[in-house]
Amino acid sequence: MTTTLTSSALRLNPGTEYDALMERLDGILDLLAANGEKNEELGQLCDESFNALKDTGAFKIGIPEELGGYELTPTQSISVIEKVSRADPASGWVLMVLQMISGTTAAYLGEEAQQKLFPADGDHALVAGQGTRFCKAEAVDGGYKVTGNWFFGSGMPHADWIHTGAIDEETGRVMLVHFPRSEASLDGNWDVLGLRASGSIDYSCKEVFVPEAYVYEPNMKEPLAGGALFKIGLALMSGICHTGWALGTGRKLLDEMQKHAAKKSKQPGASTNTDQFFAEYAKAEARLLSAKALVKDVWGSVEDTLNAGEGITMEQETLARLALNNATWAAHEVSQIVHLWTATAMARRGDLQRTFRDIHVGTGHMTSGPVVLQEVGKYLAGLAAEGSYWNFFSLAEPETSTEK
Repeated sequence: MTTTLTSSALRLNPGTEYDALMERLDGILDLLAANGEKNEELGQLCDESFNALKDTGAFKIGIPEELGGYELTPTQSISVIEKVSRADPASGWVLMVLQMISGTTAAYLGEEAQQKLFPADGDHALVAGQGTRFCKAEAVDGGYKVTGNWFFGSGMPHADWIHTGAIDEETGRVMLVHFPRSEASLDGNWDVLGLRASGSIDYSCKEVFVPEAYVYEPNMKEPLAGGALFKIGLALMSGICHTGWALGTGRKLLDEMQKHAAKKSKQPGASTNTDQFFAEYAKAEARLLSAKALVKDVWGSVEDTLNAGEGITMEQETLARLALNNATWAAHEVSQIVHLWTATAMARRGDLQRTFRDIHVGTGHMTSGPVVLQEVGKYLAGLAAEGSYWNFFSLAEPETSTEK
């Protein structure tokens, strides 16, 4: 069951800016962590945190190199998002969303849109939006008029442009459309349990004209800019991001657990002074480290395939989804251990409680939902129909001809 999905002479960009970027990020991690509470009160990243991330170049990691981006490899991007998320999960979430949507917009739209959004002599646009809900697109001369409302526009307060899902009901064409954020109505309604600082607000628009040059289909896997990274498609690009976020947030939970245990270490009778705590902490470390090892193995294999100029296999695409699911729920399991052993300390506002709430909202994302895991198991068990393929987060069976 290793059918090749795509084939291309494109190779991965080597991501030569990676080491320098990681060093620059080291210089702002304390700032990102210190602003966590302020960000949460604002419901979005404060200007200091956002500008610090932007100044490092972090939002360029998914933009094609030929358009002025860094175009990092999958494992490099996972490490960048992991590092930022470990400092502050909400900052990591905003980074992963904005860089991914901006990067795929740059790769999949044509030259006219590329020059507008990613000029050689100006700032790159940052693009946010929700691509899994499809509202109305009415075909008109030169493009579409788009009307609808969407949820979970993560990073929207910091975006210049919107990418969003729409469908032409007359032709059945499903598409992603792009228009300036100023043409949408934004709802400041992000009142939620966790990831409060991600600014994942609702947004809407009415009869906004979108030229055809700013439209592409969501199953696009033939980049108009960039290398083999963009051959894997939107679903796996999203998977890279959420994998890094889960690993970083899981590590943040253990960091907070360490701080708590250190404070309690000289208190007689503290639960964190017991052999049982030591064993549970070791289990949490093993769970997170093993999840990270699977991520490295799976994505390392994908990179080897892409660097050979080949298309990834169905098995590789399936294992990438499994690695994401495993990393997400490993972080969740860590959160349960942390919750048990920090006891009432988590009841108070602060980094510990905020990270606990963030992971519980992050695990609700559809990329790591139970249906994806069920479909992964179906394929790996050899029970999927011959020729099945991934249609975003579900397995689809090949169409069979009824002609005789």
